[in-house]
Amino acid sequence: MSKFHNNNENNCLDKNRKFKKSISFIAGGLVCAMLGGVTGGYGVYYMVKSDTEISDGSNKSSIYGSGTNSSTTNTSKEFTSSSGSLTIAEVVKMVAPAVVGVDATINSTSGTSNSLGSGFIISEEGLVVTNYHVIEGATSVNVVLSTGKEVSAEVVNYDSTEDLAVLKVTDDIEMPGVANLGDSSSVETGEEVIAIGNPLGKEFSETVTSGIVSSANRTITKNDSSTVEYIQTDAAINSGNSGGPLINSQGQVIGINTAKEVGEGIEGIGFSIPINVLTEKLEDLSKPMLLLGITGRTIDETTAKFRNLPKGVYVVTVSEYSAAEKAGLQSGDVITKFGGNKITSIDELNMYKQNYSSGDTVSMTVSRNGKNITLNVVLEASANLN
Repeated sequence: MSKFHNNNENNCLDKNRKFKKSISFIAGGLVCAMLGGVTGGYGVYYMVKSDTEISDGSNKSSIYGSGTNSSTTNTSKEFTSSSGSLTIAEVVKMVAPAVVGVDATINSTSGTSNSLGSGFIISEEGLVVTNYHVIEGATSVNVVLSTGKEVSAEVVNYDSTEDLAVLKVTDDIEMPGVANLGDSSSVETGEEVIAIGNPLGKEFSETVTSGIVSSANRTITKNDSSTVEYIQTDAAINSGNSGGPLINSQGQVIGINTAKEVGEGIEGIGFSIPINVLTEKLEDLSKPMLLLGITGRTIDETTAKFRNLPKGVYVVTVSEYSAAEKAGLQSGDVITKFGGNKITSIDELNMYKQNYSSGDTVSMTVSRNGKNITLNVVLEASANLN
């Protein structure tokens, strides 16, 4: 069984170093920390004051319920924000069958752990959307349907930069529901929304919370000065909600619940990835990821100067019988171009790779012993997790 890594081509940076780098991005004194991916951990990002301790919830171990709907909502309440609105109960009845729990098993040198989150079904064929951080590093993934049945799934593709992943249920079973995707560009500040997910495990599976859109376009600045836009909501989002849907009063998914801000005196500040970020990438994310079959390391400007190497992707290992091995790629090579595009990081390599299909032949420029050579690689679809 092959391990599902944090990039399509595995970034072999030290796990602790990578985690420290990935957990923090600053915006107005805020630090974002990831709590998924630890033993019994529940997938959600936490935005916390920089002097606030972060609890990983690792003492939790239960997962999802048996299908009994323990939703915490007043079913008589009605949305009032727009014409044609449904009651909360009507929205839940429409969408809840498509909401799932996601249980990702992670094997590491310290043992086996589980990252627990939420997701939602987007096709009758069993495609499921969740957050990438929920399944990062997983060796296997199970999905718990709204009926309570736990089924096997595989990772089809993912975008680690956007924190998106698409899974596929592999068991031959009819999907209990399919979510209707909305248009996040039409979301307005102040409109009413609900969140459905699996916070904190079994006791609170299929929990429903309601609130409003606090900001339709909340921009957060990361440490590297890049920015990410979220829908901000005061609907309660907790550990385990990551990957679950944020839904408007028409029963349409307008966001993917991902993060929250916590700290002394802070309440009701949650964040969702706008659904249009998914729909714009869904065609590519629905196709099996393409692998070269390498583990690699990004050679940034500092490392390039120190090691006297060109910027690009340093090839640490090449998998036996892989597309990379067949093309003649060797350990110690540095990939500097892929399909004519300059490569400066593993993320860029993965991005350009997804412009192609399985079976396509792509030229690579590789630096080997100080000389540039050209290799032609025939891309192959991954075998996913199984």
